[in-house]
Amino acid sequence: MKEFLWLNAKGIFSCFWKFNIFKQVHLMEINKLKMDNTNPSLDFKFQPELKSNLNLELPFTEHVEELRQRSFHILGILILLSLIAFIDIKPIVQLLEVPVQNVKFFQLSPGEYFISTVKIAFYTGILLTSPFLLSQLTFFVIPGLNSGEKKLILPLLIGSTVLFFISLGFSYFVLIPAALQFFISYSSDVIEPLWSFNQYFDFILVLFYTTGLAFQVPIFQIILGILGVVSGRGMLKQWKYVILIATIIGAILTPSTDPVTQILLSGAIVLLYVFGAGVLVILNR
Repeated sequence: MKEFLWLNAKGIFSCFWKFNIFKQVHLMEINKLKMDNTNPSLDFKFQPELKSNLNLELPFTEHVEELRQRSFHILGILILLSLIAFIDIKPIVQLLEVPVQNVKFFQLSPGEYFISTVKIAFYTGILLTSPFLLSQLTFFVIPGLNSGEKKLILPLLIGSTVLFFISLGFSYFVLIPAALQFFISYSSDVIEPLWSFNQYFDFILVLFYTTGLAFQVPIFQIILGILGVVSGRGMLKQWKYVILIATIIGAILTPSTDPVTQILLSGAIVLLYVFGAGVLVILNR
């Protein structure tokens, strides 16, 4: 019995000793492979080339499908917000009538006001959907950009959106009251102001969007400066031509022919131009 136990203990010890030897040899081989830079596939850290291989490109059909889904989401949000605006359209109409005083509006046909409210609701939906549209566009484009392009395009998109909303405020509080007051005072002693609401809405709508376009001048300047087409200091040196071009643009973009609106819009374009050139000077572009 003792001999049997001794043989078993001897066998267990022998197996345990062999297992430790095998484990040590195996660990030595692993450490040797980890120290060997010529075999990156067995390294426990990701190599740069392996990282780059992880950035897999989606097939073209996948991009089309993603774009289709995002477009449907944007369209759904647009329809929903437009319906909400149409349900409670009266406060929006009253808000649009605030810039003009002492004027009575009328409709030339039975359905004119209804068509006008549909347009107002639709453009209100577009305005409220624009932040969501910007976010969806950003999420779609960003995966295909490198780090340098991301640092460039994100501030430009945000800056463009901020400038657009500033232009809406500038149009509502400055341009529209100034233009309408000019027309009212010009004809106050001759005709009583009775305006078609549909034509009034078309007038302020064009003024909103032309001003929004004019306020994108700094964005175009920054793009030109980053591309190296012209520097910020070079832009500032051309201030004489800028005033002339701003006057022409102001005359083209304003829906009316009154000098007050054209001067205000031209002055805003000049200030925006100086702002864009100043940003490029600060960026040493």
